[in-house]
Amino acid sequence: MTDFFYAIEDLFVNVLFAPFDALRALELENWAAANTLNWLFIVVGFVAFTYWMLQLKKYNDNNEENKTISSHSYL
Repeated sequence: MTDFFYAIEDLFVNVLFAPFDALRALELENWAAANTLNWLFIVVGFVAFTYWMLQLKKYNDNNEENKTISSHSYL
């Protein structure tokens, strides 16, 4: 059974986390290049947030939402 857990450890340490180890080694040379993954996540989040806000504005401008106080039975 211990071999099973060692196999899981080997998978994660030597295979799945290898790109992050490469980024860690790159950090010593260039900070901006090491943080490209973080910047990519920030850009994707900003684009998704902008898209979501534009969709909300579109539905708000069309008055498609029922904004009455008794729009839901539990209110």
